[in-house]
Amino acid sequence: MAQPTPSFPEVTGSLMLPGPAGGLEVCVDHPDPAQARAGVAVFCHPHPLEGGTMHNKVVTMACRALRELGLVTVRFNFRGVGLSQGQYDHGRGEVLDLHAVAQWVQAAHRDWKLWLGGFSFGAWISLLGARDLPAAQLISIAPPAGRWDFSAVLAPRCPWLLVQGEADEIVSPKAVYDWLAHLDRQPTLVKMPDTGHFFHQRLMDLRGAIKNGVRHNLPPQRHD
Repeated sequence: MAQPTPSFPEVTGSLMLPGPAGGLEVCVDHPDPAQARAGVAVFCHPHPLEGGTMHNKVVTMACRALRELGLVTVRFNFRGVGLSQGQYDHGRGEVLDLHAVAQWVQAAHRDWKLWLGGFSFGAWISLLGARDLPAAQLISIAPPAGRWDFSAVLAPRCPWLLVQGEADEIVSPKAVYDWLAHLDRQPTLVKMPDTGHFFHQRLMDLRGAIKNGVRHNLPPQRHD
């Protein structure tokens, strides 16, 4: 029997959402009602086989920054991670997982702006997903150019923020910059000096970079 699709929660909490490979574990966090805007950000986590989950500190800090700006944030575990069912699928299935979550969000709030973002592997997935989703803003943190096949990645037509640590020991900053040089549209690029892949001791700086980088594109305030 098919799992029923839950309604979009009006309060912060976790739920299981039907996905392409089984249930997906989803966490929805709401901003301060006084700051709430007509937008929701879906954020993707790092590599499932390298310990990546929706509870990763970079992911949670990015989502915190967006909630402080008034957006609802949605994190989820890719297939095979946490309570999410299925198995790791080398990016193909993970893009479908993102689509399932984003389409659920859109069905509940058709008039809200949809933002997409991700960290590391999650940045790659959100870039691929943005090809077929009406993203109003994209946020890429340490996209793994040089580690994954970026040939199918197109520069998004929406505003795009990219944050890269210049001392990243996992994703080559040079590979990221070389990839960007061949795109027909460029992101707002924030290079963070003396910063490794996981932004150790720089998470608050990351928070500021995200807030400053997207503030100009915020959705209108809600008047619920």
